[in-house]
Order: sequence, then C-alpha cells, then structure tokens
Amino acid sequence: MPMGCTKRQYGEHDFEEALCDLFPPQWLQETAKETGLVKRARKVDPVALFWVLVLSFGVGMQRTLASLKRSYEREGDVALSDSSWYDRFSPELVRFLKTCVIHGIEQLAATGHRCLSEKLQRFQDVLIQDSTIIRLHKALAERWPAARSRTVAAGVKVSVLVSAVANSMKSVSLVSERTHDIKTLRIGPWVKDRILLVDLGFYKHHLFTRIAENGGFFVSRLKGTADPRIVVVHNTCRGNSIDVVGQRISAVLPRLHRQVLDVEVEVPMKRRRYNGQCRKDAMRFRMVAVFNKEEEVYHLYLTNITGDLLTPDDVAALYGARWEVELIFKELKSRYALDVIKTKNAMIVAALIWVAILTLLASRRIYHLVRRRAEAMGKAVVRFTHLRWSTVFSETADKHLHALLRYLDIKMELMDFYRLYDCQAFDPHVNRQRFREEWWA
Repeated sequence: MPMGCTKRQYGEHDFEEALCDLFPPQWLQETAKETGLVKRARKVDPVALFWVLVLSFGVGMQRTLASLKRSYEREGDVALSDSSWYDRFSPELVRFLKTCVIHGIEQLAATGHRCLSEKLQRFQDVLIQDSTIIRLHKALAERWPAARSRTVAAGVKVSVLVSAVANSMKSVSLVSERTHDIKTLRIGPWVKDRILLVDLGFYKHHLFTRIAENGGFFVSRLKGTADPRIVVVHNTCRGNSIDVVGQRISAVLPRLHRQVLDVEVEVPMKRRRYNGQCRKDAMRFRMVAVFNKEEEVYHLYLTNITGDLLTPDDVAALYGARWEVELIFKELKSRYALDVIKTKNAMIVAALIWVAILTLLASRRIYHLVRRRAEAMGKAVVRFTHLRWSTVFSETADKHLHALLRYLDIKMELMDFYRLYDCQAFDPHVNRQRFREEWWA
C-alpha cells in the first residue's frame, strides 16, 4: 500500500462491492430462474457457481471440469455427484452465462471510463469490430464447421465490438468460422456520431454507405482490388504536381511523389435487392494516402470524416488504434483460457467461451477501480496497460474469489473440509482395476 494511504481510505471491501455491483447476487439468482438454470432449490447455488466459473476456470486455474467441480465443492461447501455436475453444462447454463455477458457489457458501458481527446470531441465513441477463431474438436465440425480446411475440422468465431470510451466490449457473438465477418456487423441508428474502425474483412461499399446514412463515421483500409475514381482534390502541392482529378487510384500512385494525398473518390455499390432487382449506385467518400517511409509504400484509407476534423496523418494514426481489439483477444486467450477448450460437448464449449468473456468483464471492473485510485494519486494511468494488469489479476483471482464468497457469507469451517475431502478423494469408479489392490491397500 502506498505511503500515506490507509486501509480505510481504500475501503475494506471495495473490490467485493465492485464485483457485486457489476453482478448483484439477487440479480444472478433471478436470472438463473428466468433462464431455467435453477428450477427448484438444489445443492447448486447459482451465485457461487457463477463466481467459481469466472474467477477459477476463467483465469486458467482449473483446466478441467473435474478440477472445476472440486473447486466449486471446496468453495461452496457442498458435495455433488459427477452426473449432477456435468448435467449443469446445459443449454440453460449457456443462456444464463450469455445473459450475464450482456448484462455485464451494459453495466460497464453505462459509465464512461475514458475520455476522447480534443481531436475527437465531435464524436461520442470510437468502436472497433473484429473477430478471432477458436479451434475445436473435429467432432463439432457439423455444428461449427471450419473454413478453408481440407480435413474435418471445427472452429468457432468470436466476434466482438469494442468501445474505446467504455474500455471494454460493447457486443459479442459466437458464430461458425465459415460465417463471413461482414454478417456479424449489423448497422443501425446506434452508429450515430460514432466512429467505426473496421478491417478489410468488413470492407464493403454498401456497409460504408449504411454507416453514413445512419449518421455514423468509419475508417477502413482501401481494399487492394478497389480502384476508385478521384473526383475532388483536398490538398495541393507546390511545384509541378500532377493533375489527378478524373483518374483511377491505380494510375495515380506509381507517379505520386508527395507525402500525403487527400482526395474525394467515387466508389460503385449495389443497393439491396428490391422487387427482385438490385439497383446500382455510386457514393463519394474521402480517401487519404499516407506514405510509409519504413515500408516505402502508400497506405490508403477510406473514410467519411472530413478534413476539418481529422488530417490525413490523424486518420492513419486513428486506424492504428485498431490494435486495441487484438490486445483484447490476446488477453482472452493467454490469460482467461479462451482457447483452452478440449471437449466434444458443444454446450461445454459455448459455456466456457462465455466464462472467459465474463472473466474479462470482471477484470475490467476491478481495473477501472484501480485506475481511478491511481489517477486520484496523480499517477500516469496510461501506464496501467491491460496485458500487464491481466497478468496480475489472473495471479490474484483466487484471493478475489475467497474474499468475495466470504463477503457473500459463503464460508467453510474445518469440519466442512473433512467432509469435502472424504467426498473428493473417494474414487467414484467402482469397477476400476487398481494394480496394487492384491498386494496392499
């Protein structure tokens, strides 16, 4: 604890209160009933089950369902049969966990944790859309078929929309690997006054038009096969600059010697089919070309953000912020066991993916608390990086779990441990052959 900061200033149960504020116990119990996870009073407590999943398996401490069962029995002061435990990984549990993810995302998004810079004060948020693939057992190939595979393989695509202001996810969905990225992003009024950063997997002129028509903004790399026609030049150069108006980008770039090209281009697009016909149209967007000295090539970006709001260099730098979503995927996989799913059971796969995401949300809640305290103490909060924080959180999650369950009045006495060990250490397989049995026991 830093000099001059007392335990009282920090609050004895701040972390427990923060987690319970994110997922209130009463809300968890009611949601468990609504989703069918709990139909009547049984041994499995949905609150204890939720937090053991999130703060035990989610940080990789429990790599198997058997070890997870032992963790739940130890923390929840209850003994369960194997069938009772494995039957819990059902469609009802998946619905319960997915509902919890939606709730957690909404709670974190309700309060902005970061402020946009002065350059972006015109906008409400910056959103980043992307997907990552999780390889699954080939037995699940029919449900989640893999893409571009010569052998039988399975893969699930986790598609997320990340909010810069909320410093967390804004939406998440699970689809087959074969599902095209663009089908995971539905544009509507929610994009108004927000910037959407998309990669080439989402490149489609119709998508960009939908964003603009709904009052939103976008930044994307220009697809290599796209060759729009220049209609207006926004920046001029000294000397004998070439006239680029009316020319295609492919014809201009080889002759270009300026550091930056800022133009308006016309791109073709097809409207959605109506009455059996698909009407062709054309839209105008801003295109900037910024010369990269290291690679000695021009990086091309397409956007509808005007030059009075962002310069070409600003557009390129802002698109580079897409790296944040890659860091989230790295955090999920390397810290919260997102890709440690070795099972043929589709329900277990879905449940454990949602658990990893819930662990990220719980981690973010405590991260925001730590960040606010550091900011109040005058520290440079930018140095509290997500990956470094996730390492610390995963190493201390077991302590958070014990403290939280005590805070929720779920605790165990010495005799409870004896009863638990009697249950856990007893091999449930009656007919299993034991090689030492005939010699000693």
